[in-house]
Amino acid sequence: MATDADEMEDGAEGDAPAKGGKTGLIIGLVLLLVLGGGGFGAWKFMGGKEDAKKEVAEVQQPPRYITLDPPFVVNFEAESMVRFLQVTIGVMTREPAVETLVKDNDPRVRNDLLMILGNQNYTSVSTAEGKEALRTRCLEAIRTIVKEMGGDPKKVEALYFTAFVMQ
Repeated sequence: MATDADEMEDGAEGDAPAKGGKTGLIIGLVLLLVLGGGGFGAWKFMGGKEDAKKEVAEVQQPPRYITLDPPFVVNFEAESMVRFLQVTIGVMTREPAVETLVKDNDPRVRNDLLMILGNQNYTSVSTAEGKEALRTRCLEAIRTIVKEMGGDPKKVEALYFTAFVMQ
């Protein structure tokens, strides 16, 4: 017949594997989480690298400059005098398709820019802020044309005044 001491020893032996099993299960889950998290982190890290390489590849395309020739010449009144503004404009993109769109629509581009330039007043374009506002407005006009012709307006990256003469 088994005594209470024997039952306690048997119970202790029976509990040991259960405790060891729970501990082993916890360790296994922790390892699974650590390894799984590390694997996921590595996958995301490597995936991020590929995305960054794609972005760098896009940014590294050389800029394409489109000079709108001949220069724009407009007149406007200032203080009861007739003033002239001559502006040479360059447009920058990295996309050959956008360059083609701008060149193919040169008459419309020139018309829209002439309308903007001709509606300026002497005092506004004689300041740096005024010139910058004018540059931004001209850039938006070209982006609008590119968008209407089926291109991506964000691909028209910049517009530069390469010559700006007022008389």
